[in-house]
Amino acid sequence: MGEIFLFSFNAVMPILLLVFLGWFLRVINFADDGFFKKANTMVFKIFLPVLLFVNIYEIESLKSLNFSAVAYCVAAILLIFITGYLLAHLVTKKRSHLGVLTQCSFRSNYAIIGIPLALSLGGEEAVAFASVLSAVAVPMFNVLAVIILSHYSAEKEKGAIKKTLMRTVKNPLIIGVFAGIAVLLIRSAIPLDGAGAPVFSVEGNLPFFYKALKNLAGVASPLALVVLGARFDFKAVGSLKKEIITGTAMRIVMAPLIGLGGAVLLSELTPVFNFTATEYPAFISLFATPTAVSSAVMVGEIGGDEQLAGQLVVWTSVVSMLTIYMIVFAMKSFAII
Repeated sequence: MGEIFLFSFNAVMPILLLVFLGWFLRVINFADDGFFKKANTMVFKIFLPVLLFVNIYEIESLKSLNFSAVAYCVAAILLIFITGYLLAHLVTKKRSHLGVLTQCSFRSNYAIIGIPLALSLGGEEAVAFASVLSAVAVPMFNVLAVIILSHYSAEKEKGAIKKTLMRTVKNPLIIGVFAGIAVLLIRSAIPLDGAGAPVFSVEGNLPFFYKALKNLAGVASPLALVVLGARFDFKAVGSLKKEIITGTAMRIVMAPLIGLGGAVLLSELTPVFNFTATEYPAFISLFATPTAVSSAVMVGEIGGDEQLAGQLVVWTSVVSMLTIYMIVFAMKSFAII
């Protein structure tokens, strides 16, 4: 158990250190707010879409997909989304807060720390399932986030529904995800050579292009965290205390209770769902990790309270170090994983 705690600590602390670096750079006036806003736009429109594309492109095959597990995750994410939406309305009536709180409830940091966490908890088989699941979960997170944030940023302007749909389709993260899925499907139709490898692949035949994509993807998370820290205001904690506590509780308490609790109950009570140590590490990564770093970036681009979004990324990351350890300890104790 000590190793699991250390892994959780080591997975989350780099996030906090990079956030602190961004905050420190702002304190010493290394760059002005205009620079960090431009960097935020660059992360949202270039680096994060490429990261999502590369993550999905690197999935070996969709043949190993456990459809019952994926169907359960889709249903659980929707239930968490609806529950978070209702709870957000009980806490605040501010439109700039409602979308941010709802997004925090369902959108985990699965794309960045979820896969390594699944590998640590369940080995190669678990990480294979977790990678395939990302092709469903990541697009779903982004589509729901664009919809809820666009809805509340649109106010009551004429044609709000149409504008929300257009924002969803044009969102860079959505484009990156579905571009990855499209290339993955095309790759599955390419003939294989004698060694069982595709006769053409981006990494094999266009290594210079693939390396460039990998380099861009590698920039996404660190730069997003530094920019987040630069725009983080500790003075806002007092005025947003209620929203921060609510959002953090929804992400690291409510979401795991619904997602993991429901999985255990269904697996024990019904023959349709038979989850094992292969699926549960991915479920922990999906439902128990802190809110996604890209959620704050998206709020800055689409609309909403950026300070609250940044605070929620930081505080869910801090508290999740303890809650992930507690969840893993409990599931190990009951021989679930």
